[in-house]
Amino acid sequence: MAWPTNLDGFEKNLLKSDALHEMDSLDKNLLKSDALHEYILKTNVYPREHEQLKELREVTAKHPLGLMGVPPEEGQLLSILLKTMNAKKTLEVGVFTGYSLLTTALALPHDAKITAIDVDRSFYEIGLPFIKKAGVEHKINFIESEALPVLDKLVQEVNEDELFDFAFVDADKNNYAKYHERLIKLVKVGGIIAYDNTLWFGTVATPGPVDPKYPDFVGILRDDVVKLNKSLAADPRIEISQVCIGDGLTVCRRVY
Repeated sequence: MAWPTNLDGFEKNLLKSDALHEMDSLDKNLLKSDALHEYILKTNVYPREHEQLKELREVTAKHPLGLMGVPPEEGQLLSILLKTMNAKKTLEVGVFTGYSLLTTALALPHDAKITAIDVDRSFYEIGLPFIKKAGVEHKINFIESEALPVLDKLVQEVNEDELFDFAFVDADKNNYAKYHERLIKLVKVGGIIAYDNTLWFGTVATPGPVDPKYPDFVGILRDDVVKLNKSLAADPRIEISQVCIGDGLTVCRRVY
C-alpha cells in the first residue's frame, strides 16, 4: 500500500501527525481469520519469497509508514501475472520503499524496462540496496516527480509500438481516476493495469461515516476509492477482477 504519495508532503505531514500513532492498529488483512492469513503466509508465501524481498520487507516494516508496503502475498500474485504475460515493459505509479518494484524487476527478463514514478526518492533509497544486491537495478528508470506530469509526457511521446505491457498503481487514491485515463492510453490492448487498495481496509462496503477507529485519512479517501470502483466497473474499455488480497487489488485488462 502506498497512500497519497503524490500529494505534496503527505508522508512528512503524516510522520508528524497523530494519525501515525493510529497506524499501528491498522490491518490490511481482510480475511476474517488472522490464523488463516498466517497460514497462507507461512505455507505459500514466505517459503518462496526472494531473499532480497524478505530483507526489504523486514526493513520496511520497521519504518513509521511501513504499512504502506505491498503485502508479500500480493507481490507473489503480481509476479505470476507478469511472468504469465511475458511482460517486458512496465510502469509503476507510487514506489515507496520498492517492494512491488523489486518484485516486478525479479519477475521480468534481463532486458526488461520499468518506469517507476514517485514524488519522494528518499523512500526508494531505502529499497535501492536490496534492488542492487538482487542484480536488477539496470531494469529500473526511477523518476522523482508527481505522476500526472510524467504520464502526460509519456502519452505525448510514446508510439503505438512502445506501449507498456503492465502498470501498477499504488499512490494517491484521489488521483486514481486521472491516472486511469492516462494509463488506458499507455498500456497496450491486452495489457494489464492493476490498482492497489481498492477495498480500502474494507471501508468501501460500510455505509455512512467511517468507523472512528480509523485515522482521518481513511475516511477522507474512502469516497475516492468508492467512486473509482464504480467507474472501473462501468468502463467498457477494460475487463476487471477485484481480488480480496491485502486491502484490495483490482486487475484491469485493456480491451480497446
